[in-house]
Amino acid sequence: MESYDKAFESYKKALTTAASVAASLMLVRSVVNEVVPYEVREMLFSGFGYLRSRISSEHTIIVEKKNDGFTNNHIYNAVRSYLATRINADLQQRLRVSSMDENDKMMISMAEGEEMLDVYEGTEFKWCLICNDNSSDSGNGSGSQNEVSFEVSFHKNHKEKALKSYLPFILATAKAIKAQERTLRIYMTEYSSEWSPIDLHHPSTFDTLAMDQKLKQSIIDDLNRFIKRKDYYKKIGKAWKRGYLLYGPPGTGKSSLIAAMANLLRFDIYDLELTEVNSNSDLRRLLVGMSNRSILVVEDIDCTIELKQREEGEGRDKSNSTEENKGEDKVTLSGLLNFVDGLWSTSGEERIIVFTTNYKERLDPALLRPGRMDMHIHMGYCTQESFQILANNYHSIDYHGTYPEIERLIKEVAVTPAEVAEVLMRNDDADVALHDLVVFLKSKIIEANEVKTEQKEANNQLDEKKDSKDSDKN
Repeated sequence: MESYDKAFESYKKALTTAASVAASLMLVRSVVNEVVPYEVREMLFSGFGYLRSRISSEHTIIVEKKNDGFTNNHIYNAVRSYLATRINADLQQRLRVSSMDENDKMMISMAEGEEMLDVYEGTEFKWCLICNDNSSDSGNGSGSQNEVSFEVSFHKNHKEKALKSYLPFILATAKAIKAQERTLRIYMTEYSSEWSPIDLHHPSTFDTLAMDQKLKQSIIDDLNRFIKRKDYYKKIGKAWKRGYLLYGPPGTGKSSLIAAMANLLRFDIYDLELTEVNSNSDLRRLLVGMSNRSILVVEDIDCTIELKQREEGEGRDKSNSTEENKGEDKVTLSGLLNFVDGLWSTSGEERIIVFTTNYKERLDPALLRPGRMDMHIHMGYCTQESFQILANNYHSIDYHGTYPEIERLIKEVAVTPAEVAEVLMRNDDADVALHDLVVFLKSKIIEANEVKTEQKEANNQLDEKKDSKDSDKN
């Protein structure tokens, strides 16, 4: 019992001493805050921090939310986006959940005071979200502010990796995340020289495109190579752009391919309707107003406008009528070509130009040469491979008993992917839909044979008339 009393007395003394020391420290801190100027306190704390950093093997980088307390810190936002993809909800005791609006997806991030571990190239980096309630000097009349920052700690031997490799990797990853998550936009011409945007939610991807797999992969490889060659284009002295000509019958997927390109690269689309553009000057203003990382599309270029050669407008008398003067102001072929690969083509970077046509042979050869249309892509009729892709898209099947017959019929008749897709969409039952497709293809073959018969009879009649005329002359 006596020993218990002694232990209790010792505990009381220790507790009293600790309380006394804590009170003394608080008193000293209060006196220091009142007496010692703010600048001196900062120097003292900085000195203590320097000594601690020299002794400790752990170094820390602070990423504040605000630059100088005012402007947003781009690196902070990048770190926040990056860590949101690395966070393990099962391990974190406290999480922060946010959303921009009711249609935006929920974002999970770290809460104040929480820590998480990230491993980059075998090196551990420990992150913590810090929130300090910083009271300003009473003399300046401002209230308290919360200073929010991320702190990342690591072994001092990895400081160079942290600054020169890890943080740049975070910035690049956050940029890719932002590009992937942002809503694409499609711009249309308005008032001849202005763009009018709307959100683009086209679901087409290269996975769902009904086209030859080798051709599809060659397009993907070409696009991926293009976006990685900024320094290469600069080295060879060419504008960072790429031209694609999509040609083939209507309904073969040209518009779907353009949407798939936009979704793959996360590029906005600028749909240029040349008939809405009054002059080369308006065209110039439109193209200069395009953003980088975008796709310029001119659909059905062979029939959207009658492109006039520059020579047609030269040497005309100034006393011509108003209508003739208006004709001179229209977009010319030379004007369009100048924007495709002339001096004005350098007004932006990382741009793709796409022309589409149903009749390639109608286009001026000047539009088709390399440097303007670098890759010519034929969008043809439905093949066995494209049919299988469509069947999988619409009915999630890899094989069906009707496949051999359908593939045989597709070889015999010219049918577009759009026509096949329309038949497959008519019924949710795969058996019924594929049976309907067999019937449709057989009817197409009958129609094609009837057309051939009619053409043959018409040719025979022409030959008979010709022979009759020749015999009359003799």
